[in-house]
Amino acid sequence: MINIDLHCHSYFSDGKLSPEELLSEAHKNGATMLSLTDHDHIGGLIRAQKSALQYGIKFINGVEISVTWRGRTIHIVGLNFKPSSEFIEILEKNRQGRIERLQKISDKLQKKAGFLKVYEGALALSNQSDNVSRMHIAQFLVNQGYVKNRNEAFRKYLGDNKSCNFRINWINLTDAVNLICEHSGVAVIAHPARYKLSATALRNLTEEFINAGGVGIEVSSSLHSLNERLNIALLAERYNLYASAGSDFHGYNDFNRVLGKTPELPATCRPIWDLF
Repeated sequence: MINIDLHCHSYFSDGKLSPEELLSEAHKNGATMLSLTDHDHIGGLIRAQKSALQYGIKFINGVEISVTWRGRTIHIVGLNFKPSSEFIEILEKNRQGRIERLQKISDKLQKKAGFLKVYEGALALSNQSDNVSRMHIAQFLVNQGYVKNRNEAFRKYLGDNKSCNFRINWINLTDAVNLICEHSGVAVIAHPARYKLSATALRNLTEEFINAGGVGIEVSSSLHSLNERLNIALLAERYNLYASAGSDFHGYNDFNRVLGKTPELPATCRPIWDLF
């Protein structure tokens, strides 16, 4: 394990902890470098930066942008960018569909599974009323005893191809990567193995990402198995991409996710933190 974590979430998106609690926990776990990457939101960065200074942790500005690519939802992490009013405005636009999605999913869960008041329950779990995610819905289903855990909620109801999901049209891949690059940041494909893409589709995604200006890919993720890490490392080497590492910690009894610690990168990788 290494003490670098460039992908985690606070309650400014679908995490459980405040930015201050997040940095405190990361410090306890020995983190030396951390990036807060909330979904389509950068409201917690200043608070996280202040806490990082207190604990002697090198802090990197971060965000995880939801992207629509060929009809799929893909996540692109932006690191070390300089925020602007334009940046914030575009992220706000990307969040506008979340309330509509919450309503649509709530209606489907009531009709198909008989689950009541999902809209109100998920909304109450979010610290940001305009940034309610499927994670909040999943946690509500757990709290109500409808499912055993969030993984079951996604496996049965909320996953990308499940009957109760509702697909949003996010910002496109090129525009998201351009936004990060134009603000002096570096763009990273988040947890690529999670999307279950074919080898050809993953290469297509990678090539379009690079053509847009992307330079990194998340090799070491708590969501990746050892074999997946090795395969993504080979992809990074083939396309001369920098390798990133992130826990994707949310704070809801996350399985195999330790905030501030990530699996070591394979030896062939070029660490993206060499750029910071």
